[in-house]
Amino acid sequence: MRKPVTMPALSDTMQRGQLVRWLKRPGDPVRRGEPIAEVESDKAVMELEAFDEGWLAGPLAETGVDIPVGQTIAWISDRPEGTDSEASAQQPAAVPQGGATTNAPVPAEAPAPARTEAQPGDKGKPEPAAPPPTAQPARRREEPPAYSPAARALAASLGLAPEQILPGADGIVHEREVLAAALGRRMPAGLDAGPPWRIKLPTPMQRAVAENMTRSLSIPVFHLRTELPLGPLRDLARQQKLSLTLLFARALALTLAQHPRMNAAWTPLGLALRERVDMGIAVDIPHGLVTPVLRDLAGRPLAELAADWAALRQRARDKRLAAGDYQGATCYLSNLGMFPAVRDFDAILPEGASLILALAAERAGRAQATLTCDHRVVYGADAARMVEDLIARLESPDDLTGG
Repeated sequence: MRKPVTMPALSDTMQRGQLVRWLKRPGDPVRRGEPIAEVESDKAVMELEAFDEGWLAGPLAETGVDIPVGQTIAWISDRPEGTDSEASAQQPAAVPQGGATTNAPVPAEAPAPARTEAQPGDKGKPEPAAPPPTAQPARRREEPPAYSPAARALAASLGLAPEQILPGADGIVHEREVLAAALGRRMPAGLDAGPPWRIKLPTPMQRAVAENMTRSLSIPVFHLRTELPLGPLRDLARQQKLSLTLLFARALALTLAQHPRMNAAWTPLGLALRERVDMGIAVDIPHGLVTPVLRDLAGRPLAELAADWAALRQRARDKRLAAGDYQGATCYLSNLGMFPAVRDFDAILPEGASLILALAAERAGRAQATLTCDHRVVYGADAARMVEDLIARLESPDDLTGG
């Protein structure tokens, strides 16, 4: 008996994942709870554990391609199986390089039109102009359109059914039509009029960042710009051998605790007033952006917070954040002070918070900062009063190390 192993939902926002690597091979024995693969979600790389005992059986899904949540990626058998014969007997139809096998049907290849099809390695190269519509043979309505090889692979990797994709003006489905169907919108105007281009699929993390930022643009916000004194804080950080970002976050959290409305969130029922300050702090990692959350930043001892912050940053860089490490922030901090060229910038306010502070590089002991605030929750005077209290705390930061 064989039981399917499916792509798990590692977070409540995850729709697709990628296999980073298999830790077991077909024919290897596995025990319940034993890691068999590493899966990349929209925020982290996590181990996939076996749900049953037995032997891992193929075919195994490819690594490095998008796989929808719930799709079968391997099997667990109650007895050893021949790795070659079993896998080849059940291997689905081959997908061109760069695609992923999915359960979604892909239309059969139609006879090639009199033109050079774009190959997977030639994505985005200009194509010969299509013949006039009158020169095309009549197509029955029920006849499926032809697919270029690259479009077929992309449709398979995205799990799109044929009826979801409309062909181009030449009657053929190319990559641009597949992407338009996947995104639910047209490709950017003028893209084909420029230089040759190719598609690089985003990682799950990059896709999650893009989707979250798009949703955030529906929030009515205002911006408040100010200049903050960082000299005393930097001196304290050097004396105590602490992270400047951590000390600044601590100062901001203590100030927000005095202005609880700035720590609230808008809901359809009213304001959600939070009992503590849990701050999401942006961390730059290769090919992505994450915001690990420091819990109770205003109420816990600084030494404990410093240990937690060091551990969170390391897990973020290793792509090992769990869902509880990056969800549920009540406010956000984005610090680009380590880049001297950054004089000023705005940050996009994520959902579920009413404030994000963007901190630029320090010059002569002072730094420009921009608050982006949800105008449904706070008003300009609220933000101005909070900033005045933050400046006073930064000018005399000795109380930050207490507790």
